[in-house]
Amino acid sequence: MMLIVTACYTVTSLNDKYASSGAKLGGDEFTFLMCSSMSVFMAVSLPFQQIYFTPTWQAYAAVLLVAVCKLLEFQMSMIVLRQLSAFDLKAWLGITLFASYIADIVSGAKLSVLKLLCIAITVLGLIFIARSGEKKEVDYKKIALPLALYLTAKFGYGLVIKGFSEYASPSMQLLPALVLISLLLLPKADPLKIFKDNPKGALRVVLARIPNTAGMIIENAVISISLASYSFIQPMILVSLFVIGLIRRERYTKLNIIGNVVCVVGVISFQIVGIALL
Repeated sequence: MMLIVTACYTVTSLNDKYASSGAKLGGDEFTFLMCSSMSVFMAVSLPFQQIYFTPTWQAYAAVLLVAVCKLLEFQMSMIVLRQLSAFDLKAWLGITLFASYIADIVSGAKLSVLKLLCIAITVLGLIFIARSGEKKEVDYKKIALPLALYLTAKFGYGLVIKGFSEYASPSMQLLPALVLISLLLLPKADPLKIFKDNPKGALRVVLARIPNTAGMIIENAVISISLASYSFIQPMILVSLFVIGLIRRERYTKLNIIGNVVCVVGVISFQIVGIALL
């Protein structure tokens, strides 16, 4: 499942990189297109899923919390990436690896020193990758709060999905949350203007949500098994983009290559240790 999610998100990332620059959309417009189109695609997939929603305050709270997490993730990432590279941000996400594994332990998983070592190896690889990029001075005073909110949102999303699964299935937490975000951004987005000004670019953003939605649905299944495994998906996406770059014969520094190899070792080792402990 982690490999499928990685493939879906990699396709989405590659398409978004082209579409966002071509469409020239603002943050609210891009987020609206993402959430509204994912809402439609996820609604279409509901008959093929096992869904449930209990009309309790816990279920409604889950929807609100997921909406907050996703909105923060989308909005804060745009602010943080003005100072940090995508590689730097992946390195910071290493914090969520440890936090997610601790959450798994609190939920009943057994503490494994070997798993902690695998997480540490993966984080080391992410740091190598981040250090391999262009060196520029980062003003952390400007992004300290947005970065903290982004990391909290990434970790909090998995925590909410797993913690409230007793009251609502993952898709029934995520779908209403996406609809809620879409409605909140509708007055600012003006979808008719978006498609009128740049129909091809906007269409690319929408079509990219098909693999994105599939990835989110399967990602929720991963979360139900292990929050730590969910956190490993981001390093796996980074490695997959690195492999694609090698195929395209893009130039990489030795530190970047070492970092990606170390990440692969950490991710695979974590899964092997998990199987061995079953």
